[in-house]
Amino acid sequence: MILLALGQMRRRAVAFVGLAVALFLAIAALTLFGLLFAADITAPAAARKATTGPSLMVVAAAFGEIAVLVAFFVVVNALGFALRQQHRELALLRTIAATPRQARRLVRGQVVVTTLLVTVPGWAAGAVAAHGLLAELQWRGMTAPGVRVPGTPIPMLVALAVTLAVALAASAVAARRISRIAPAAALTASSTEHGRTGALRLLAAIGVLVGGGLLLRLAATRPAEQVDKAGQAALLSSLVLLVAVALAGPLASRVLVAALGAPVRVLAPGTGWLADANLRGYARRLASAVVPVALLVGLSGTMLIMTSTAEHAAGTAASSVTSATDVWLRQAELALLVCFAAVSTVNTLVAVTAERRREFALLRLVGATRSQLLRMLTAEAVLTTAVGVLLGAAVAGAASAAFSTAVSGSPMPSLPVAACWWIGAGATALTLPGILATGVWAVHGPAAELVGGSRD
Repeated sequence: MILLALGQMRRRAVAFVGLAVALFLAIAALTLFGLLFAADITAPAAARKATTGPSLMVVAAAFGEIAVLVAFFVVVNALGFALRQQHRELALLRTIAATPRQARRLVRGQVVVTTLLVTVPGWAAGAVAAHGLLAELQWRGMTAPGVRVPGTPIPMLVALAVTLAVALAASAVAARRISRIAPAAALTASSTEHGRTGALRLLAAIGVLVGGGLLLRLAATRPAEQVDKAGQAALLSSLVLLVAVALAGPLASRVLVAALGAPVRVLAPGTGWLADANLRGYARRLASAVVPVALLVGLSGTMLIMTSTAEHAAGTAASSVTSATDVWLRQAELALLVCFAAVSTVNTLVAVTAERRREFALLRLVGATRSQLLRMLTAEAVLTTAVGVLLGAAVAGAASAAFSTAVSGSPMPSLPVAACWWIGAGATALTLPGILATGVWAVHGPAAELVGGSRD
């Protein structure tokens, strides 16, 4: 079974590289904040009393709470995509007498192997980041000079255990459908994509959406003096709403593409029509590409708008040491979140485009030229970016409105227009070149061999 799992990983290298990067980020993030917690616990009492600001544990919690959740969000998204890539192979195994239990064991083996491969690099990156962040906090006077990152391996082992538990739980959910249906039905399902989002998935999306609404209400009803709590609740609500977007992604993406595709079809009657039909016909694939873009725009937009709103409500920005520290912490947290979201965006878009080599070869055999396929990909990339930006902007708008209500009494936040334009430009800069660069590679090669041979 291990050899079979390794063979599948080599065959689907692009998808598993994305999963490996996501797991690496999760282990590194958990190691980073675990080591900071350990540093605070093992610090001498005199060192703890040497600073008047928040303790190292409080700072680490403020950083880690959302960052770790985002890392696991990225892991689940990457894992779901990697397993969808293997749908056909798993279905074939079922038709030659593999049991559902063996199919699930194969998936678990892949998850364990991928996690172990990135464990040591993740530990190393987390430890380096912990030393660097602690040094920065000490330089800014937020932590006493006597505090040191301990040499205990416990935070690293906890990081591995938690990441592995989350990945295995996500793999069990993702492999459930292919392992429960009949082998012949599994093979048929692998060659097509369902046109409708399942009822259970929609119910889960509605439930998560309700949870996000409750968090928005919690953020909006915080007293003005509890700005930090309102900000944490608003940021957490944006992540919960993004989970709802991921669950309802195929349906939401199809609806938005239907609305946005009309002008594309008018401007490019041939390639625009084909791009619109591709995106609507393969809504799950579209959702895989849209969700990371929405994550990037939603989280970065929420952080920037909340920061601008808080500064506007205070009447001045960073006029004291404390407020300057708060601004630095928010900027550092934003940089970390954007890093996770950007990596997820690039990985997913490259993998989604790379898997379409056989599809492009079929189109070439029926008369499409490489330049036409690249124009179609350009139209798809524009629509994908637009859908992701709109969904992310909706999440950021809801979260920042709740935060603005708490700090100023008005649901209209202070909008940093230039920064918001930069977010949109950044999402576009990550999306379009990633899709087109991979597309240039995907449309080359002998079409007949690609159609008749491997799907890769």
